[in-house]
Amino acid sequence: MATVTPAVRPTWTDLMRRGAATAAVATVANALLLTLVLETGLVEPFAPLSYPPVVFLSATGAVAATFVYGLLAGRVADADRTFFRVAVAVLVASFAPDLGLLYVDPGATVPGILVLMLMHVVVAAVCVASLTELGWGVPEGKRPDATDE
Repeated sequence: MATVTPAVRPTWTDLMRRGAATAAVATVANALLLTLVLETGLVEPFAPLSYPPVVFLSATGAVAATFVYGLLAGRVADADRTFFRVAVAVLVASFAPDLGLLYVDPGATVPGILVLMLMHVVVAAVCVASLTELGWGVPEGKRPDATDE
């Protein structure tokens, strides 16, 4: 695979800024979802479905996604499309550990695992939306198809 410079390659400073915002939005969204789920009693709480792991792993996932997007932006012609495909593949793979909890954690329930899986979807959606042109992540005037008005 040859290295291709995209029409608009984000700077590392821009990526770090977008990555921090992505981590913040994903973390807050999942914390709010967790609050809603726990306060309504929709699921029985168990260790993975608590604030410390949810906050830490939401932020970690967003930071890792930012790093991957940054690597792709400098190496492939269509970083957004490639990142979307990678995000979907990683999202699907991320469900395996959650499903494994059903067998190793006596407190895990199917509804609890489904909530954890939904939280993975939240992080993936926020990452795709904020890091690529598919969402709100690219500032006006920085898009490759932007025209001078």
